[in-house]
Amino acid sequence: MPTTKSPRKGSLQYWPRKRAAKFLPSVNWKLISSTKPINGFICYKAGMASAYVKDNTPNSLTKGKRIVIPLTILECPTMKIFSTRFYKNGIVLNEVLCKNLDKELKKKIKLPKKEGDLGKISPDSYDDIRIIVYSQVKKTGIKKIPDLLEVSLNGNLEDKLAFIKENSGKELNVSDVFEKGQLVDLRGLTKGKGFSGPVKRFGIKLKRKKSEKGQRRPGNVGPWHPARVTFRVPMAGQLGMFTRVIYNNKIIEVGKEKKFSNLKQYGDVKTDYVLVRGSIQGPVKRQLVITTALRPTKKQLKKDFELLEII
Repeated sequence: MPTTKSPRKGSLQYWPRKRAAKFLPSVNWKLISSTKPINGFICYKAGMASAYVKDNTPNSLTKGKRIVIPLTILECPTMKIFSTRFYKNGIVLNEVLCKNLDKELKKKIKLPKKEGDLGKISPDSYDDIRIIVYSQVKKTGIKKIPDLLEVSLNGNLEDKLAFIKENSGKELNVSDVFEKGQLVDLRGLTKGKGFSGPVKRFGIKLKRKKSEKGQRRPGNVGPWHPARVTFRVPMAGQLGMFTRVIYNNKIIEVGKEKKFSNLKQYGDVKTDYVLVRGSIQGPVKRQLVITTALRPTKKQLKKDFELLEII
């Protein structure tokens, strides 16, 4: 028989393969835009379910039929503006803290002693405005410490500043940012699996049962010269807790009328929620960033599902 060969698994694009520094990843907001005033929202993975839907996709083999699709339930508690950042040539020029913050926030997060004033900053000194938002996760029962995220705004500088002044101290709802049938991207960390061997980590083949020095390891880690092991050799190490993006997820429903209860390892969904088709990275209670689709495709845009019943 010929020798079994297999290309290495695991892209070299992701390197080094170590745990991410923070749960909520940074987003390149320059590439993302939408018709809504805000481009992103903080959500929490509650679990998965199956649903009966009516397929209204044109030219689909199951058009007009009742089919079953997998859903991911994302709980989206309201957010509030924490601070405003003024940028000049991609550098943070100034940051002004919001005045109407929650009283409980001071116990959970270190706040600066001085508070600035939005009216005192000259409009000629900056070219972009972004906001730092925090989630009111205390409403969900998951934890008490809120998550903070930098989010970009749409419109010109006057529109952005007006939106900040109007919504300072007010709650931002997910229904104001996303709607049913929209395509979104989800950024977050995968499930952590700790120290794993090369077979599980990179998918290499097992050696023969009589091979020396172990079956579940590479047969050769490199030549004598250069006298070192390169990073391309599949070796044991950290697996999981990596930042990944899942593109073009179809929103099946956005709302707060139906309440999900007794979800495994999560409990009850107490605030607004978003139902997304398919699976999302990470375990339950994992914080995620939901943004407008960066590169929507025609195939995903034309899909149309009418929610009938959640199993």
